[in-house]
Formats: sequence, C-alpha cells, structure tokens
Amino acid sequence: MLADGSGLVASAFGFGLVFGLTARSAGFSPVEAIAFSVIVFAGASQFAAAGMVAAGFAWPAIVVLTALVNARHLLYSAAMAPWLRGQSFLTRIVMAHLLTDEAFALASVHFRRLGRVDPGGYWIAAIGSTFIPWNVATITGVLGGQFIPDPRVLGLDVVFPAAMAGLAMGLSNGRREIVAATVGVICAVLIGLLWDSHVGIVAGGLIGPFAGLAVPHRTEHERPMGTTPLDAGGGMPS
Repeated sequence: MLADGSGLVASAFGFGLVFGLTARSAGFSPVEAIAFSVIVFAGASQFAAAGMVAAGFAWPAIVVLTALVNARHLLYSAAMAPWLRGQSFLTRIVMAHLLTDEAFALASVHFRRLGRVDPGGYWIAAIGSTFIPWNVATITGVLGGQFIPDPRVLGLDVVFPAAMAGLAMGLSNGRREIVAATVGVICAVLIGLLWDSHVGIVAGGLIGPFAGLAVPHRTEHERPMGTTPLDAGGGMPS
C-alpha cells in the first residue's frame, strides 16, 4: 500500500497547491482556504465552488452544482460498503469524510489483493497519500502564492489528470470496469464537445458506472482457470 500510494503524494500536493493558488485569487482568506480543504476536502468540488464564489453565484446554486460534481462519491460509498460492514459507525463516518478518488482506487485494489478489508491500508491511502499532502499544499499555495509562478509553467495543471488516468488503468481489470471507463470517457468527450466540458465530466462520471453495473457477472464456467469470482468479475464481496 505504501508503494502504491507514494506516487499519489506528488499528485495530491500538486493539485492542492493549485487549489491554494485558486482560492487566494478568488478572494479567500488563508483561514477560509485552509478550513475549506480540511472540512470539505472534496477536490474538484472545491475548485468548482471557489470559481463560483469568485463569479458571485448565489449559495443555493453553489451547493447544488458542487453536490452534482461530487455525486460520484455515492457510487464509491456503495462499492466500499460491503468491505466495511464490520467497522464501527464512527469509523465509517471518518472514512467517508476522507474518501477521495485516490483513496477509493488504492483501497479497492488493496482489499481485492488481500481478499479482505484492511483498515490500516485504507488510512494510509486516505490520509498519507491524499489528506496530508493536499492540506499542506493548500497552505503553501494560499500563503506563498505571490512567490509561485503560474502553475501551468510548472506543469502542475497536468498532474491530476495524469494521476487519475493511472488510477483508472489500475482499476480496469474486469469487463464491468472496462465498460464503465469506456462509456464514461465517450460520454464526457461527446457532451463536452457538443455542450459544455464541465457538464460532460459530470455526465460521464455518472453514466459510466451505471453502464458498468449493467454488464452481467461472469458465470462460473466463463472464469479463467485459477481465478476466484472476485478476480474474474472485479466485484465486491456480498
């Protein structure tokens, strides 16, 4: 888990640094930006909210639109729930707060590899690889923004997309995952070209997983020799 998550530390730091710069330019105070990253801790939704605050959107619109951006976490939570049934309610609340794209990807792969839940591995993925570097980077960006050049000059604008592409490749080990990724990308690109790129991303993130769920599990005689139902179908334990 430590090896898997080490590469994401740089991604989370780079992305958090850009958010700190964005929050500063949007008029957030250092305390507001730091509290935003600690309490909300929602990545893309934080960027969307900061942009809408800077544009003068009304708060109901900000709440609704950022909720749509983060709607994919409902699917993440549903996928993680079977693994975490044995954890206490308070523990699951904290886990839910720290759940990110990166934490979900790392924990899912790690749990499948072990064939059981590993709470310690989840905390390493959620806190060590994402929460700490994200918040340290937010502080760095919002406090030292005047000394940092345009993130695009440093290539930080491609850090998050590259990291997410790598996570997607690691998770695409079954028919359902491949279908979900393919349909999601196609929907995002087409809707982005025909309408709006932000709408395309949200639509792809919602439609892709449902397309993957529509793909039936492999039956016993369809599974490759030497694989378990979990390996072949890519599903969670029931």
